[in-house]
Amino acid sequence: MAGSLLPVGKAVLRSHQPSNCYIFNANLQHPKSIPDLLPCKKRAKQNNTLNKSVLLSPLVCQYRLKLVSALDSDVPRPIDERSEDLKSGESFKQWDSLTAKFAGAANIPFLILQLPQIILNARNLLAGNQSALFAVPWLGMFTGLLGNLSLLSYFIKKRETEVVVVQTLGVVTIYIVISQLAMAGSMPLPHYAVTSVVIACGLVVNFMNYFYLLNPAIWRYWEDFITVAGLSALPQVMWSTFIPYVPNTILPGAVAFVLAILAVIMSRTGKLPQKGIKFVGSLSGWTATLLFMWMPVSQMWTNLLNPDNIKGLSALSMLLAMIGNGLMIPRALFTRDLMWFTGSTWACIFYGWGNLVCLYCCKVISREFFLASTTGFVAWLVFSFWRDTQVHGYSSPLKSLKELIAGS
Repeated sequence: MAGSLLPVGKAVLRSHQPSNCYIFNANLQHPKSIPDLLPCKKRAKQNNTLNKSVLLSPLVCQYRLKLVSALDSDVPRPIDERSEDLKSGESFKQWDSLTAKFAGAANIPFLILQLPQIILNARNLLAGNQSALFAVPWLGMFTGLLGNLSLLSYFIKKRETEVVVVQTLGVVTIYIVISQLAMAGSMPLPHYAVTSVVIACGLVVNFMNYFYLLNPAIWRYWEDFITVAGLSALPQVMWSTFIPYVPNTILPGAVAFVLAILAVIMSRTGKLPQKGIKFVGSLSGWTATLLFMWMPVSQMWTNLLNPDNIKGLSALSMLLAMIGNGLMIPRALFTRDLMWFTGSTWACIFYGWGNLVCLYCCKVISREFFLASTTGFVAWLVFSFWRDTQVHGYSSPLKSLKELIAGS
């Protein structure tokens, strides 16, 4: 090793996990000589000092697990990021498996969710009683359909297979109801034609992506489309619900369409900060949830305006909607998916239970039926939070709720 020392270059130490660690650059050189080994006791003391200095150094990544936040709710399977000690626990594994089975079991009520309504609509159509179908607002069904289609894309991205089947069944069954409404003249035929094309294209694109047969560029265009469509449809549908009490105009949808186009273009061209890009990326899921949440609002508004048409609603459909969405609440809570939890809980309360309240007030269903449904729903919510609290070792369900909302 005679002569001058030769530089080896730069070594860059990086963490493979996202963190706030410093990036260390150092010029490395060959050592001048190999030092003699210290006695065992001195060497151990020196190593302890070194360990303390390294552990306290900013170069060490003190990686602290964070649960998924609202804007990161499209990150696949956030439960995979939890601590190994927690995931290795038997109760955690059991609850993970059980919540997935609950979500899968939701396919059963959702499979037959619209069947009573479909059968009732078919009977009214065959009897020539088209006016009875006007009790089901096509705008409310349309928002639910568009919401289901967007949520299908959301859960395909997360690879939640059980919920993908649920959303697909929701799309198909709601589309059948919308077809019946179009036959009765409740839904304008041009709107129905456009809806049919979008649904057909959406199902093909989503399932090609699920089976990895779709070009990623096409999927990005589809995400941009559902973002623009959702942002444009949401304010327009909300506005149209209250016609004729508000002017009949497309201004809310037009303004939202322009803003959505600008947001997507700025996001794709990098004109937005990182938080802005993340926000735009989360819009399609949240607008889908809001569209889905508006469906019961539209239905209850129709009930308020035309209480005599409430008899056109199927109490069994409302109960099945509450059961199906309720079965997904534990999984949404377990994965700390605020968007999923919000949509499922809202649908239980306002679409399922809320319409049961209307049916009970109009004496369409019995008191025993209503009380049994209410008691079962409340008991299921209590059980879901209690079990989640036990699995995570918390002393209060408020801790689980705080993690769900704050994402930390």
